[in-house]
Amino acid sequence: MIETLAVLSLPVAGALLLAVVGERAAASRLNVAVSLLTWLASLALTSKFVRDGPLLVVDKLFFVDSFNVFLVALTAFVGLTTAIFSRPYMQIERDHGRLTAGRLRLYHSMFQVFNFTMLLALLSNNMGILWVALEAATLATVLLVSLYRTPASLEAAWKYFILCGVGIAQALFGTILLYFAAEKLLGAEGGALLWTELNAVKANLEPTVLSLAFVFLLVGYGTKVGLVPLHNWLPDAHAEGPTPVSAVLSGLLLNVALYAVIRCKILVEGSLQTSFARDLLMGFGLLSLVVAAFLLSRQKDVKRLFAYSSIEHMGIITFAFGIGGPIANFAGLLHMTVHSLTKSAIFFAVGHAAQKAGSQLIDGIRGLITLSPAIGWGLALGSLAILGVPPFGVFASEFLILTSAMREHPWTTPLLLFSLAVAFAAVFAKVQPMVFGEATAPRVPHRPAMTPVFVHLGLVLLLGIWIPPFLASWYRQAAKLIG
Repeated sequence: MIETLAVLSLPVAGALLLAVVGERAAASRLNVAVSLLTWLASLALTSKFVRDGPLLVVDKLFFVDSFNVFLVALTAFVGLTTAIFSRPYMQIERDHGRLTAGRLRLYHSMFQVFNFTMLLALLSNNMGILWVALEAATLATVLLVSLYRTPASLEAAWKYFILCGVGIAQALFGTILLYFAAEKLLGAEGGALLWTELNAVKANLEPTVLSLAFVFLLVGYGTKVGLVPLHNWLPDAHAEGPTPVSAVLSGLLLNVALYAVIRCKILVEGSLQTSFARDLLMGFGLLSLVVAAFLLSRQKDVKRLFAYSSIEHMGIITFAFGIGGPIANFAGLLHMTVHSLTKSAIFFAVGHAAQKAGSQLIDGIRGLITLSPAIGWGLALGSLAILGVPPFGVFASEFLILTSAMREHPWTTPLLLFSLAVAFAAVFAKVQPMVFGEATAPRVPHRPAMTPVFVHLGLVLLLGIWIPPFLASWYRQAAKLIG
């Protein structure tokens, strides 16, 4: 119990403390320290799970199983590396006059609030609290996206708030329908929304109500996943917010929102005993992959480019969970991990590149390998990794997804291969001159914070060559739980 409460309470305490000291020089170090303690607490929780098995905490209010435990550790880790990256990045933004002391205070406190909402959504056993946590994440990230207070950032934050607000309202209605279906079996008490209780009686839940609930839940949470055609907020939010916010949006928020969808899918499949939920996931996933792949070639802003890449990869993951089965689910979980690590690393490199060039436009960033070899190689290797070049982990997960599709749904294979090829060509054509073109700016005057980039890419490379046994065991257990 102590480990779970520590994971949740540390970001809250950090947010309150940073709201007081957030504009001081020590605030960035304090942000890193709180994130480090949260990650250590997540490791302690993981160790307890490995030792004792699934956990129910605080009168079944929170729970830990094989599905959410690795996501908790991943979320805390990416939060830590993003905090490390944001120390010099946000200080440079302030030195350039893009941020005031008050906005820096807002950034630090809302960063910890966002981490708390992600961890709360993952650990909550109550589907209602899961909804509340994702709504709170929307409010926190709206403030972060609009941090620069430019017309473009305010417009992006407003679009994000409206679209995700409408989406989360759909998810609320789906949650109400879920409660309505469970009330007859579990009573009108709070237990009717506890996921562990629902999972125990899922075979007896009303199939018609559950199928309708899943449609609303998929549309609602799918908006936050960025599934096409619910994706319009995502490129603007990534492009106009500070780069650390882009990193956690792609690396954390999309994963957690998809986690909520999969939790609902488990219940619906157990009730309907049909492929209804899987077919919807496959359809939305394949549509997202195809549309995003073709939109990549039209992007002129580097952060929008990789925002559409996030839509593409969330489509791949959703498609994998739609296929179902031990191999496809395993591949989907692996792809969640490597995409989170790779995409956050890319945004770290892109943030420094845009800062040095003074522009986010792809045509305005040239010769990074000359301006700063660390940034250039970080962006080049990150792009190769996200494009699925072996031996990076993205290649391993995509290979498993493709082979599963060939076996279970062969008609999807040409679409998958063609879309991946289009995405590869588009991203490679955009990134190559950014890295190896003729430099258009002076060499950078200071060393960028590239350690988080290469740590992330090193882990992705490791997962492409060898998956540690304990991690493979988590994936197998979670894949079996998902169904």
